[in-house]
Amino acid sequence: MVHVKIYSDGACSGNPGPGGWGACIIIGDKITEIHGHDLDTTNNKMELMGAIKALEALQESSVIDLYTDSKYVQMGISQWITNWLKNNWRTSNKEPVKNVDLWQRLLHQTNFHQVTWHWVKGHSSNKYNNIADALAVRGRDAALGLL
Repeated sequence: MVHVKIYSDGACSGNPGPGGWGACIIIGDKITEIHGHDLDTTNNKMELMGAIKALEALQESSVIDLYTDSKYVQMGISQWITNWLKNNWRTSNKEPVKNVDLWQRLLHQTNFHQVTWHWVKGHSSNKYNNIADALAVRGRDAALGLL
């Protein structure tokens, strides 16, 4: 299986508001940058979309180290989701899980790939996290009509 590193991020102006997502996909020496936007979204949705779109961009099942600066994404997919599934997509407070459609897409991808989730500090010295952030901001700026 191919080993892939992914750095994903999201950005939003207002919450909700125009937002963007970005990801940096690294396979060997090749780096692929992707980004997109939504006109009316939330920060958490864009964080999820960065990871989802990067995983969906891979054509074959891969071994992946995915880096995110979102505790929401990292904790959600690696810890909280177990109970959400047991509780029929309900939180411990019996409320419906927010963004369930995106969590289901992300879960589908984690069943296709072998993903190890890593949290990295945002806006620090991590080169590829900074690239993912810049891509997410580019997506958000496109949603705002600035590009």
